[in-house]
Amino acid sequence: MPTAIELVIFDCDGVLLDSERLAVRIDAQVCAAVGWPLSETEIVERFVGRSHAYMSAELQAHASVPLEPGWEEAFQHLYDEAFAAELAPVDGVVEALAQLARAGVRDCVASSSGHGRLRRTLGRTGLLARFEGRVFSAEDVAHGKPAPDLFLHAAATMGVAPGACLVVEDSKYGVAAARAAGMRSLGFHGGLTPAHWLTGPGTRTFDDMRELPALVAAAGELPLP
Repeated sequence: MPTAIELVIFDCDGVLLDSERLAVRIDAQVCAAVGWPLSETEIVERFVGRSHAYMSAELQAHASVPLEPGWEEAFQHLYDEAFAAELAPVDGVVEALAQLARAGVRDCVASSSGHGRLRRTLGRTGLLARFEGRVFSAEDVAHGKPAPDLFLHAAATMGVAPGACLVVEDSKYGVAAARAAGMRSLGFHGGLTPAHWLTGPGTRTFDDMRELPALVAAAGELPLP
């Protein structure tokens, strides 16, 4: 028998916000500046879906120039300027969210980004009020994605069993975290992530946010991972 989906848990970057392409572009500049040049493809594979703390630790471990405490502050303006000029919701997601709300679907955000960044980016695109009080960050848990901690924390806070949750993700680390949490997932590959990184047990892939309401309605038919 299909399971009723009681909660949809959205990743933020690359799912709600078309921010990954901006961040990866700047990440490449930062990596080069600290002496660890990586292509944008390598950055997507290594870091998309992981926490800022994880990426920062990796940069410090591989940098070929000394990184003093607070070194990241020198690059923050690059992200701020790019986001201020170009950040927007993922195409079609605002309309999809409105349809889900009309259908009475409960939802929340669970992101690898920090709370401060989430408030800025969701606020800049007009989505903060839509999810106010239901935004969870990797800062809230001991282990970020691909560990299940963040999704389990979001589900517990919202009072929903993992098996009744549906995660919407765009990274391989995110869908891995959903599977580890015992949750079904929808893998969005309309951005930087190739579809084959997302396929696996309990996951259906898609590339157009306009399909989201119908996919959510049918998600209870997916087997649990």
